[in-house]
Amino acid sequence: MAWFFTDNEITSDIYRVDGENAKHLRVLRVRTGEAVTLVTPAGIQCDGEIAEITSSDIAVKILSKRPCENEPDVFVTLFQALPKGDKMDYIVQKCVELGVSRIVPVLSARCVSRPDKRSLAKKRERWQKIALQAAMQSRRGIIPEVTDCLSFEQAVDASRENDANIFFYEMGGEPVKAILKEKPATLGMFIGSEGGFEEAEAALAVESGAKAATLGKRILRAETAPLAALSVIMYQTDNFS
Repeated sequence: MAWFFTDNEITSDIYRVDGENAKHLRVLRVRTGEAVTLVTPAGIQCDGEIAEITSSDIAVKILSKRPCENEPDVFVTLFQALPKGDKMDYIVQKCVELGVSRIVPVLSARCVSRPDKRSLAKKRERWQKIALQAAMQSRRGIIPEVTDCLSFEQAVDASRENDANIFFYEMGGEPVKAILKEKPATLGMFIGSEGGFEEAEAALAVESGAKAATLGKRILRAETAPLAALSVIMYQTDNFS
């Protein structure tokens, strides 16, 4: 079944799909009568079927509506230090599939990749498109936001709004299971780039209330660590059951 996100709420029995979504449906070679699901900005899942295909848009007959139940019950923000090359593309795609709710690119002290403001704007646009495609593929109830890139200090300040924060540190920390004895509603997770984090950065995060955590004795690659960490968090909060 095709899965798409709408730009506005659906208030009638017929919703006309246009723009990129209509192009995507045509690429899928949909026919009248085929099932399609539309998810609104409020997270309402609208199941329907193709009613009409015209040169300008595609009409969907709405058959049922209900809140989408595919979202984790913990809002997880990934604070990801920028890795080299196109690794961030992969991180965004897979973390959206795994259930992350927001991704904040971070420039930490050991980031080798340090694009200028113009390049970051282009990258953010690409990452947001990747997040959209991954959300459609994995049938999410929201499109996770990829925010502007922040400095490490700004990221720590932004993380204060969360109920809890986990700082994954290659120099060691507590197991995630020990940190998540109680399930928070909002959770931040910090992941380093290829060179990890500076000791001063770890100290700043912990002073701000984050808990230092370990993923075991092995050192994971920059693109592997966020997937492993997010998987552990989803498991420990019963979002893989």
